[in-house]
Amino acid sequence: MDADARLLLVRKTGTTAFMQPGGKPEPGEGPGETLSRELHEELGLVVDPADLRPLGRYMAAAANEPGFVVVADVFAVDIGAQHPVIAAEIDELRWVSRDEAGDLEVAPLAREYFL
Repeated sequence: MDADARLLLVRKTGTTAFMQPGGKPEPGEGPGETLSRELHEELGLVVDPADLRPLGRYMAAAANEPGFVVVADVFAVDIGAQHPVIAAEIDELRWVSRDEAGDLEVAPLAREYFL
């Protein structure tokens, strides 16, 4: 969340739901390393895995794969003065408040636990 209590959400190419940035681990990566890499690839953000604050492991229905469940290690991080920029497979990004989330298609994980 930023100073205005908004959550950074992204919409990937070919999808309709907004979700938290992140992705699947590459061989040998831990959850923090995965998020750090994904933030760089998807949004141009440079985040040291040591600066991530673990919030826990969560499960929810997968937004873009009906009948599947996503299991996610979720972290909070302060990106400082960095500004996320769309890259890789991201089509759109938004900082979303709890009130604004009702007007968007938001992935179950973000909607149920963080908005």
